[in-house]
Amino acid sequence: MNFSKAVLFTTLFFSISQTYSQFTVDAELRPRFEFRHGYKTLFPDDTDPATFVSQRTRLNFGYNTEKLHFYFSPQDVRVWGDVSQLNVADENGFSLHQAWADVLLVSDLYLKIGRQEIIYDDQRFFGNVGWAQQGRSHDAAIIKYEPSFMKLHFGAAFNQDKEALTGNVLTTNTYKSLQYVWLHKDWEKLSASFLLLNNGLQYIDEIDESKNETRYSQTAGIHLKAKVDKFNFASNLYYQFGKDVADNDLSAYLLSLEANYSAMENLNIGLGGELQSGNDYGAPSNGKNKAFNPLYGTNHKFNGFMDYFYVGNHSNNVGLIDLYGNLKYSFNKKTNINLALHQFLAAAKIDDKTSKNLGFEFDLVTSHKLSEYVNVQAGYSQFIAQKGIEIVKNNFDGNTNNWVWAMITIDPILFTWQKPEIENNK
Repeated sequence: MNFSKAVLFTTLFFSISQTYSQFTVDAELRPRFEFRHGYKTLFPDDTDPATFVSQRTRLNFGYNTEKLHFYFSPQDVRVWGDVSQLNVADENGFSLHQAWADVLLVSDLYLKIGRQEIIYDDQRFFGNVGWAQQGRSHDAAIIKYEPSFMKLHFGAAFNQDKEALTGNVLTTNTYKSLQYVWLHKDWEKLSASFLLLNNGLQYIDEIDESKNETRYSQTAGIHLKAKVDKFNFASNLYYQFGKDVADNDLSAYLLSLEANYSAMENLNIGLGGELQSGNDYGAPSNGKNKAFNPLYGTNHKFNGFMDYFYVGNHSNNVGLIDLYGNLKYSFNKKTNINLALHQFLAAAKIDDKTSKNLGFEFDLVTSHKLSEYVNVQAGYSQFIAQKGIEIVKNNFDGNTNNWVWAMITIDPILFTWQKPEIENNK
């Protein structure tokens, strides 16, 4: 089914139904220009920087009653020019980002099932990766118990390549199964969340199929937020154990603390630090893996925008210490500028002679809201490499590493319909 057919089908489906109280349609068009000269890894000699425009297009349908919320979000993701102008088929980037229903079972108890974004707390461990044009979504079922005084969620997923008569081996690049519990509680100036995840990854033995199995790791964590006068504090503590996919014993942790101060109405200053454990010399040894993995978080949000760490890279490596500060200044309600500085160090030994210093990064981002539905952003980042990152990335060319981007987001509400209330006969 191509994008236009999906939109037509969804519109017709909702238009013929009269049982819902509210129907909304909104859209998102997000082209982004990028100049990559050392983005995500050190820039090598004798190559040209990458320059391109990528684009995300989404059309979102929402349908609501007191007992049901239905959501459908097809999307098209492409790079300008990846399909020729006269191509007869244009299905390269079309996908279904979300398609779920949230059903009220009994009072305060809901079932949310289907393809969906899973987002908790600050997105450190579960997030939608909104920066990536494709985003992240899960095929999952979540039981939600949400009385006024707390929230308790139980989620589960089980993935297969296709319908089959025999076998359960998964070959796609995703987890085999997961189950988790998330508990959240708010107080007047404090909030706390607890997460426990059981994550199963498919192991495939290329020689002996009888050894194929799902290997499970567990992650337990706490997220805390507190407000004291003009200060806002946030902290994460996660511990991982069990087995990794290579059957190593896993023992790893993440610890972070951040403080933000509202110096003035239009000025915010932040300081923080994060430690993710790692393996000495950059690899598991003796059947032990001490490297933390922030599995399904929005990792672009953390550890620098140039994505040198944990964005499809740096797994099972030397870990990371990230000491950072940021400053956000708002010129008015429409325009702001944000500067972030990061000092990166390895959490474990790189080798016996090299300092743990990995490098320094600064990120500068400005944002301007042109209108209610149009926002423009632009950014410049530079990574100042040290010998440690050269060893980790296996690049000793010594080139400048920087990244420039500009993005416009257009997200209008196209249509809203609400079923009028029926007045009681007098």
